[in-house]
Amino acid sequence: MAASASTGPSDGPFAPLRHKVFLVLWMATVIGNTGSFVRDVASAWLVTSLSPSPLSVALIQAAATLPLFLFSLPAGVLTDILDRRKFLIAIQVLLACVSLGLLALSATGTLSVATLIGLTFMGGLGAALMIPTWQVIVPELVSKETLRSAIALNSLGINIARAVGPAVGGLLLSVAGAAVTYGVDVASYVVVIGALLWWPRGKTAEDPLAERFSGAFRAGLRYALASRQLHLVLIRAGVYFAAASAIWALLPLVARNLLHGGSGFYGLLLGSTGAGAIAGALLLPVLRRHAGPDGLMLASAITIAASMAVLVLFPIQALSYVLFLLIGAAWITALTTLNGTAQAILPNWVRGRSLAVYLTVFNAALTGGSVGWGLVAEFSGISGALLIAAALLASSAAVFHRIRLPKGDLDLTPANHWPEPLTQQVVEHDRGPVLVTIEYRVAAEDQPAFLRRMRHLSRERRRDGAYSWGISEDASDKGLMLEWFFVESWAEHLRQHKRVSKADADIQSELLKYHAGSEPPVVRHLLAADLPRD
Repeated sequence: MAASASTGPSDGPFAPLRHKVFLVLWMATVIGNTGSFVRDVASAWLVTSLSPSPLSVALIQAAATLPLFLFSLPAGVLTDILDRRKFLIAIQVLLACVSLGLLALSATGTLSVATLIGLTFMGGLGAALMIPTWQVIVPELVSKETLRSAIALNSLGINIARAVGPAVGGLLLSVAGAAVTYGVDVASYVVVIGALLWWPRGKTAEDPLAERFSGAFRAGLRYALASRQLHLVLIRAGVYFAAASAIWALLPLVARNLLHGGSGFYGLLLGSTGAGAIAGALLLPVLRRHAGPDGLMLASAITIAASMAVLVLFPIQALSYVLFLLIGAAWITALTTLNGTAQAILPNWVRGRSLAVYLTVFNAALTGGSVGWGLVAEFSGISGALLIAAALLASSAAVFHRIRLPKGDLDLTPANHWPEPLTQQVVEHDRGPVLVTIEYRVAAEDQPAFLRRMRHLSRERRRDGAYSWGISEDASDKGLMLEWFFVESWAEHLRQHKRVSKADADIQSELLKYHAGSEPPVVRHLLAADLPRD
């Protein structure tokens, strides 16, 4: 569903809430995420009463996060090939069933560590499937001008849930018990399902070229490998989050050993971080107007690096609250900036898959960074690890500040400018591979400029489905240049026709200026022939 134009200022932090559908779904997600945090608090507490083993507690955490590594990419593929509203409803039903199982087992006193770990894994699977899908639908709900603010509001909603959910969960657990606590989580999914059923999303027409899972997976990887703009976002995200993850990996030890606080103090530090994130999300539209994405990333890195250094040099509890307010604001600034940039550079047909690649890099950087900083702390101590991380974060930010993030200002809507390929007979969709050739006649003096433009076209062809591409010249005819590329199947080539964006169509139009022939370039479609068996 295309977002309707909103009236009034479009750059304020709450501008996306003028879109009614976004407002309703945003409120529903806040409620749903709050319920998830309520469930997580109950599970984390129950495992300590079921088993005194630290391994059991660690396995609960691993069961919750492992699906994010295993299923982010498949989830992105499903997001792109399934009806997104129906897919989200199915995920909410799965999560509700998980909490119903926890409710029933805890009410009957039959909950064990093994079943708690298994159901926690299923809850993590639901989260892995849900996260890229929620992110993908945001451009459907708001105007392009308010997209970055909408992403910031999503981050704000998560932090509101993170602040409220654990407190509500702890209170319910102590007053009413685990079964009621899990019941509140079930109720939160009912609210989300109701909002999704209300969502007046137009029906998606039957697409004869609808992708299958395996082909869609390969197409998504080809796009990610060929998109230089996405590479820039992934590199910036990987380096930033790997360095900044030190503060989260070592936070419990910072609170206990460096700042000499207890569990209550640790909770207050987390609360300060959440409050800082909320403030950062609210201020971000104003900051964006003055700094831009690259300035925000640099400021975020310097803020976190300086805060880690000050923590080491001045380990004072009162000061640490202020520092973690700044860290929370800086963290949400980087998270929203990178996520918003990724959203802005991706066409709709591959948005879910490419965002899943981004989420995989994000989680890999956090997990790998956490393990790495833990090992560094083993040898250099907590203070040494934080100082090393601060130096790495600040220096890498200064270096990568020169590598600008893409602006995301290209028109990625389909151009639909390619004519349908002419065939003498019906071609089966699964027949392939297909070799497409395009003959250009280019004057000798224009060939260097023509080939430079071809480099840009080669990336576009690969992004849209070609798995092999080349440009050749005729040995017997110096002015004849032949572009060729392979696609997996006839259906995949027909999808190429629908994937070419208006921005990429402009590249193709530029190339036609170098074509000196009196007729348009000759295009041929060659199908792999079936050789007879001996």
